[in-house]
This record gives sequence, C-alpha cells and structure tokens, in this order.
Amino acid sequence: MRDIVGDNAVAAGSQTVRPHVDPEHLQSVLDATRDALLRAQHDDGHWCYELEADCTIPAEYVMMLHYFGEREPEMEAGIGRYLRARQGKDGGWPLYEAGATDVSCSVKSYFALKLIGDDPGAPHMQLARKAILARGGAARANVFTRMALALFGELPWRGVPVVPVELVLLPRWFPFHLLKISYWSRTVVTPLAVLCSLKPRAANPLDVHVHELFVTPAEDEQHYFAPPTSLLARMFLWLDKLGHLLETHPPRWLRRRAMKRAEQWILQRLNGKDGLGAIFPAMVNACEALVLLGHDEATSAPLRTARQSVRNLLVVHADEVYCQPCVSPVWDTGLACLAIEADAAGRFTPDQERALTHAFEWLHCRQLLDENGDWKVTHPNLQGGGWAFQYHNDCYPDLDDTAVMAWALQQTSDSDRGRESIRRAADWLVGMQSRNGGFAAFDANNTHYWLNQIPFADHGALLDPPTSDVSARVLTLLAKLDRPQDQTVRRRVLDYLRAEQTDAGCWFGRWGTNYIYGTWSVLMAMEAAGVDADDPAVQKAIAWLKHCQREDGSWGETNDSYFDAGLAGADTRGNAAQTAWALLGLMASGETASVAVTRGIEWLLRTQADDGRWHDAGFNAPGFPRVFYLKYHGYSHYFPYWALARYRHDIADV
Repeated sequence: MRDIVGDNAVAAGSQTVRPHVDPEHLQSVLDATRDALLRAQHDDGHWCYELEADCTIPAEYVMMLHYFGEREPEMEAGIGRYLRARQGKDGGWPLYEAGATDVSCSVKSYFALKLIGDDPGAPHMQLARKAILARGGAARANVFTRMALALFGELPWRGVPVVPVELVLLPRWFPFHLLKISYWSRTVVTPLAVLCSLKPRAANPLDVHVHELFVTPAEDEQHYFAPPTSLLARMFLWLDKLGHLLETHPPRWLRRRAMKRAEQWILQRLNGKDGLGAIFPAMVNACEALVLLGHDEATSAPLRTARQSVRNLLVVHADEVYCQPCVSPVWDTGLACLAIEADAAGRFTPDQERALTHAFEWLHCRQLLDENGDWKVTHPNLQGGGWAFQYHNDCYPDLDDTAVMAWALQQTSDSDRGRESIRRAADWLVGMQSRNGGFAAFDANNTHYWLNQIPFADHGALLDPPTSDVSARVLTLLAKLDRPQDQTVRRRVLDYLRAEQTDAGCWFGRWGTNYIYGTWSVLMAMEAAGVDADDPAVQKAIAWLKHCQREDGSWGETNDSYFDAGLAGADTRGNAAQTAWALLGLMASGETASVAVTRGIEWLLRTQADDGRWHDAGFNAPGFPRVFYLKYHGYSHYFPYWALARYRHDIADV
C-alpha cells in the first residue's frame, strides 16, 4: 500500500502520532549489524556473499555434465532438491521469487530434473510439462535454450540462429564485430560460435529426451523465430535463412583459420581458475569448445583449469546445491567498506580500522594496472586503473566497481599508494565516458542498437550502453575528488542524468531492482555534486520516494517493474535492501528528519534477524532485465547497515 497520510504524521487508529526512533535500540541494532559484518570478512580482508540466480544456472550445470557424459549423483541430487523447491504453483519455474512462469527457465529445469532421474510421470513433472505446453512449448523458448536443446539433438539446428565461427575474422569496420557487442556477449558468443559451427551431439549417457515438451514435433516446427517487428528485423531473419544454406559447405581453409583464431581468442582470455569472462555461460561454452578444438582434460592444463572454474561456482548447503552465475567479491568488499566508513564517520574503532586496512590491502592487489583488456583496443592511449567485479577478470574491468572502490579509498586512505590508486581509477573512468555523457558498465559507446534486431539477440542484452546507476556512481566519485580537470566530464554526466529522469521523478535501475535502486544512486550523486535539495529534479525524486513508501514504513519493488513501468516502486511486501536504498536517497536529499525516513528506520529496527542481518526473500537485481535475475545475499546486510549508520550521524546534526 502507498503512504497516503503525508509527511508530518502517521495515522494510528483515531489518533495521529509522530514516529520516534529509540536511540538505544538504534545503537544496539547497529552494533549487532557491525559485528555480523566484521565476522563475515574473510581472513585475507575481503567479503564475498553468495550470488544466486534463477534455476536456469543450476539446470545448465546438470546439462553440462550430461553433455560430457559425466554423472555426479550426490551433487545432482542436491541440485534436484533445489529445483523442486523453487517450482511455481502452476508447475513452471519463474525467473525470480514470486515471478511469472518463464518457458525457457522451465524447459531447462524440467530437462535437468529428467536427467537427474525424476520420473516424467511424477506429479511435479506432469504439472511442469502442462505449464510449458500451455505457453507454446519448448519451441517458444529463447535462443540460448534452443541452442542447448540443439546440442542434445532435441530440435534441428535450423531452429536456432546461424552463429558461424568465421565471425571472429570480421574486420572492425564491418557492421558486426565482437567489439561492437558487450563484454558478456563476446565471451559467450566466441566459444558458442565454435559449437554452432561444428554442431556436436551431447553424450547424454542416459539417453534422456524431452520430445514431450513440443506442441508440434521439433522436426516439423516451422516457427522457431518470432515474427519480425521491423523492416530491419525482417532483413536479418532473411539473412539468417541464407546463412543456414551457406554454412553447410564453408571453405575449408577459412573454417580452419577461423577455428584457430577462436581458439587463440579463448585461450588468451581464459582467466585461469576464474574462467572465461568469469561468468558461467561463457565458462561452460569455453569448456565445450576447447574439447571440440582438440583439448583433452588429461593432457590440457587450460581445459582442466576451465572445468575447475565452473565447479568453483557451486554452493553446497546441507540439503541443496546450486550454481552461481559468477561471484562478487570486489563489489561486496567495496560496499562493505562504504558501510563501515558511514558508521565510523571518521572516528574508527580499532576493529573497524583493522577491517578497512585489511580490505584495502586486498583491493590494492586487485587493481588492474596492466593494459591488456578489450577496452584497450578502442582506447589505445588510456592508462589502466580499473577493478573487476570478480576475483579476477583482467580483460574486463568494471566501471561501477572501479567507482565504488575508489570512492571507498578516497574517504579513508591517505597513503601515497592510496592516492595513486585513486588517481589511476579516476583517470581510467574519465577516459571511458560515452559520447552522450553517461557511463556504461564495461565499455564506452557500446550503442549499436540496431544489432538488437538480429535473431540471436532475442534476450535484448547484446549491448552495454550507458545507464543512470553506473553514471551516478562515477559522478559521485569525481565530485568527491573535485579535480579541476574533470569539470567538463562532471557537467556532462550530470546533464545526462537529468535527461534520464522519468516523468514520475525516478530513475531506471539497470543493475539493481529497479527504480528505487536507480533513484538512490542518482540522489547520492547529486548530493556529492553539490546539487541543492531544492532543485526541481531532487524534489521530484523525493516526492516519488515518499509516494512509494509502504504503510508499514518500508519500501519494496518487484522485478515485475521491468515488464511494467507502472509497477515502479511497488511490491506486496517490504525489502530491507530496497528500504535502505530509499532511505539513503532521501537522506542524501536533506530528508533525514522527515517522517518518511523515521518510519523507514523504525521498520529496519523492527525487522532485524537474531544474527544481526536481514533476510530478504526476493531477488534484488537483474543480470539482464526481463531475461535473467540475481539475488545478492550481501545486499540485505551492508545496505541496511549503511542506512542506519548514516541516520545515526545525520540525526545528531539536525
């Protein structure tokens, strides 16, 4: 429900009362949260919480095993329990908790359970099959799911787009080039092109099939691709059909050359025990492609390491097992440091100082000062200085992580090493500004939007354009540094953010759910940039956040808002991380003493668990909006801590 009682008081029966925060209760909750966060720090100084995705990833892990002809019965049993526990009431699987059934996720989950050994006649399997067929069957699954099915021989290769390995030979001036798509796309596509060109067949040792998931038999199905919605899409679909005809007899010399180039590309970016791109889909594709290219696990160290990198993503609990899409140690560490700094406000306890010193040492060792990333090709004169999201992902530093790490260092570190680290980070970020003034996650000017029309791009996340949340984080850092040479960069990104504000007053959240996340990010940046709280954009955002507050004082937003913007800022229940974002945004806008903030703080104080944390059920971030979602388990820890810490210090100054 919306907060409709205004900002001066809260209705309570027939009386009107002003909420009040008990300072002793606030301090006790902060102490418990701080202690829990410090306990979660690893011995080497970093934090890393679980990063959970939808059931697609653990299902794909099972499919990978059976592709190679392998079995891991105990592990598969744990994954099976995980998948069954997350099956929706209608029989399908959603992309996030309480979401609608997604046919692609459901097809993979059903296939994985059948590979594990579930009887297709069992009630839960019958219900799943009914849900899938009611949505058009496996033929209506997305491109990546259909490709996985093609590898198992469940549908013909004409049911997937042509992805010829020869694309790795295309020059940069060509309309399609690997550097024209996002980092995650190119690391997935390159090994996938090897698979799509050689068209191997999965070992499938138990000879499991899912023909029953097709409304029309797979060989007879004529409508694997959605009808084109534009002339350009129609042209690409025609070219794809032509490609299917031409790829049957490619010139052998050209195919050999392309395969060699693809192999070199993969090996150069294999990234050791962290895997290609440090993301699960690319890592699995790399393993499968290397085998096709002649690597054998018994004799090939790169393949052995690549296989281990996938296993490293498994999370094993007492009763369940799932596979993470990647890990988030750098991101978790930077945000945990910011929360501790907000709590200390310059007056550190010995435990806090020790934790930050240890964390900064770990972060310093992971700054990417070598210039071997893909970004260097498009920015040959730019010096490196970024951080990756994962433990190692040297070719792909992340602008968002880099801004957060430098922000955390800037607030505390006063050593020569720290200052140089911050300078390198800031210089790199400035050099990665896109032409429209904004900042993307990994690249600059990755805005070839017409490529989203190709049949392969049905997920809508082929590119890495600038976004409000990343741009806001970069502006926050640059504003805090206040370097004269960055004035034009700061003005341009602020102009970009003003242009991105919606009519409702909020900002879209590309990397966190959703408009609450985007709005928090931008309001923090505007505070750092010195934008007055009376600024119309700030006032409009404040009004939107207050309008979204729930009756119990919390905030919550469903991932459904990525499908329907009318659901921005709305959910059926509160969420600790989203409540913290809203509070941080309001406090950054001068609203610390407001009733809305007081009520939100009270909600956090009431809902803390005995372990000093909050435990949100819902997923709190998109990997790809509308297609793939995540749950950062650390978000319900360090963000509420940050919000409570800021409130305690700000309220003392009111």
